[in-house]
Amino acid sequence: MNKKVIEIRDLSFSYNGHTVLENVNLTVSSGDFLAVLGPNGGGKTTLIKILLGILPFTKGKVSVLDRKPGNAAHRIGYVPQNIAISDKFPINVLDVVVMGRLGFLGRFKKYTSSDYSMALQALKQVDMSDYRNHLISNLSGGQRQRVLIARSLACDPEILFLDEPTASIDQPFHSKLYELLFELNQAGKTIVVISHDLSILSIHAKSVACVNTNLYFHDSSEIGPEMLEKVYNCPVELVAHGPVPHRVLKHHN
Repeated sequence: MNKKVIEIRDLSFSYNGHTVLENVNLTVSSGDFLAVLGPNGGGKTTLIKILLGILPFTKGKVSVLDRKPGNAAHRIGYVPQNIAISDKFPINVLDVVVMGRLGFLGRFKKYTSSDYSMALQALKQVDMSDYRNHLISNLSGGQRQRVLIARSLACDPEILFLDEPTASIDQPFHSKLYELLFELNQAGKTIVVISHDLSILSIHAKSVACVNTNLYFHDSSEIGPEMLEKVYNCPVELVAHGPVPHRVLKHHN
């Protein structure tokens, strides 16, 4: 039986008096591939930031790798949705990626050849090896996203969190990204992906969390129209699983 790597019990979170998450419960086991779905503003990114220890919470219990959120950062990879990088910050691609090894450095220590080797391997995984000496500010949005994915892989994470990873990447890398995530998952890594791309359900996801203030968990990649209607507040008739997964919507106002 796979061990639990994420446990959430009765979590609620509010921002400026507005309830973002309410009475959320979730258990994720090692080796899972969890797709997190839901409308914009439903609390998906907030949930991930709580798990990462970026946002504090006051109601409920949360543990990640048997620790409080944020206390196992060196064992976790994170690819944020926002990839804005200042053009005035002159840093090259390899130096960005090797930052993923920061959790393994002691005080006053420098990166080792092993750290750079891990960074180069991560760049190879996302087809960005040829850009290792380029300034990241000179890259396209899709290329920057690949670099951030490489940074998250450089620490050889036990859990990999990705927030809308395909939102800005170039189309040729879209399928390759999911293939890479599938390979990482097959190798034993736990994957948690926020996505509006329903194709992830029929291709790789093992379980689904639908988030819209409340969380509805489904221990399977196939979810019915009732759950989606609860989450999207929109009458969904069918989710088709096939070469081109899609939603069919009933007539509604």
